[in-house]
Amino acid sequence: MTHDEELALLARQEDALQFDSFNARTAWQIGHILVELLEARGKKAAISIGLTGQQLFYYAMPGTTPDNGEWARRKRNVVERFHRSSFSFKLNMEKNNYELTPRYGLSPLDYALSPGGFPIRLKDTGIIGSIGVSGLPPRDDHGIIIEALAKHFGLEIERLALPDA
Repeated sequence: MTHDEELALLARQEDALQFDSFNARTAWQIGHILVELLEARGKKAAISIGLTGQQLFYYAMPGTTPDNGEWARRKRNVVERFHRSSFSFKLNMEKNNYELTPRYGLSPLDYALSPGGFPIRLKDTGIIGSIGVSGLPPRDDHGIIIEALAKHFGLEIERLALPDA
């Protein structure tokens, strides 16, 4: 896929995976779906879900390190700052040949240009929080979030999944 095709798919994902409402119980449900999907594949990751400014769910699977939690936080920061998935933001930066610090004055210690951060968007409202996953290859961090949200919403994952790289 070209950058433009991937950006279009990521935009479709963000459009399809919007919430009517979101609260701590929703975060817990999505977090548990993510854990189940990861465990079923024998994978491990750190999972962080929250509203902007308030973490609602966090789980570091056995075998992860504190660094995975930091990556999840940094990916969520990108989502909450730029109101799009960290994957989409990364591709847009690459497409335009931008760098994070010179362009926005942001430290890579707090913002990660890496897939694995996804917006929690309320229909007719906007971004209210984010989901961050770190521990898999970055593209897979993004993909597992999409799969979990598709399962939560009862949608067919094939319609939203990224093609194999």
